[in-house]
Amino acid sequence: MTLFLILLVAGIALIAIGAAVDGLLYLMSTGVLLLIADLLYLAARSIWHATRRPAR
Repeated sequence: MTLFLILLVAGIALIAIGAAVDGLLYLMSTGVLLLIADLLYLAARSIWHATRRPAR
């Protein structure tokens, strides 16, 4: 969960800096890609945990 939060904060920071500074569109696009990767990580982790739970 810590990795998820660190990636989330880093992605938001990159998007904010890329949007605020003129000419740093690549930084904003990197932030967006990082957020997408973070959401995919969260989805994969939730699916992985759901399949490992024993049936009761």
